[in-house]
Formats: sequence, C-alpha cells, structure tokens
Amino acid sequence: MTSIAENQNFKVLFSFFLLVLFFSHTVSVFPKYTDQKKPCKQFSFYYHDIIYDGGDNAANATSAAIVNPPGLGNFKFGKLVIFDDPITMDRNYLSEYVARAQGFYFYDKKLGVNAWICLTLVFNSTEHNGTLNIMGADLMREPTRDIPVVGGTGDFFMARGIATVETDATEGLRYFRLKMDIKLYECY
Repeated sequence: MTSIAENQNFKVLFSFFLLVLFFSHTVSVFPKYTDQKKPCKQFSFYYHDIIYDGGDNAANATSAAIVNPPGLGNFKFGKLVIFDDPITMDRNYLSEYVARAQGFYFYDKKLGVNAWICLTLVFNSTEHNGTLNIMGADLMREPTRDIPVVGGTGDFFMARGIATVETDATEGLRYFRLKMDIKLYECY
C-alpha cells in the first residue's frame, strides 16, 4: 500500500517539477524589454494657475475649489479643485497661450500635501492641434514629479509618455506656475 502512495506522490512532484521547468523556460525565452527609446516628441510648457479665493480675483481666476476640505487631517485633504488654466511656452502669464489645461485635482493625503491630478491639454494652434491626457499622483513636496501621459487625439493620437512637473513659482495661495517637460514615447 505504501508503494502505491509513494508512486502517486512521485507523480505529483514530478508533474509539479515539469510545470515549473516549463514556465521558467517560457519566461526566459522571451527577452525582457529594456529598450530605452528616445522620445518621438518633446515639449516644455508653463502651466499657470490663478486660484479663486472668494475675494476680488474672480475675473482673473482660472481655478476654483468646488469641494472644500472636510477638516480631516492637517492640510487640504478632500479638497477638489477644477481648472481651465493657460499653458505658455515661457514663464510670462501674458504670453500667447499654446494650449489650455482643463481638468481637476484633489488632495488625497491626510497628513501632508499630495494631489491626484487629471488634465487634458487642449491645443488649438497652427503648430499643434489635438489633446494630450495626463493623469496620476502629484507628490507636491518632491522637487520634480513624473505624471503619466495616457493618451491623446489629433496630432497626439494615442500618445504615451511622461510629464515631468516642477513647481517654478508661487505667490501665496493665489497663484502657482509649473514647468512641464513632456516626453512622448509612443506617437502615431
């Protein structure tokens, strides 16, 4: 009786060994993707945000809180801001706009300042036409942050890449400017 049980155990172990061997070989046959492609398109922009504070800046404001923080945590946890911000090629807010950044962000860290951002860069110029969609975590305390480019339309149809964001200037709680370096790795 023990020989039958030992035989079955041997078959199970041998089958498991073959299965592991098969999958390890299958994984090793396919090369790992390590090709670091050069970007197919690359841009640098400045994102300008004038935050409506409930005072006298309503005419110039490009963003507003539509849900205020509920009071949980030390910072702005739960605050939701919607925006329609100008994008320029240089630091000057009054320069010609090359796009509009339209979307929202909300503060999602209870004991600090982090946000999750979802925006569409809407281009309507002689140089570019279409949209770029950017969304992901914005770790605001970091000097530079990488946010994924997840798609686009027009000149940027199905684009994939990364937007490296850096806070360039702030003026109290009413204004901030971000430098956005966008590198697209999939362009169609």
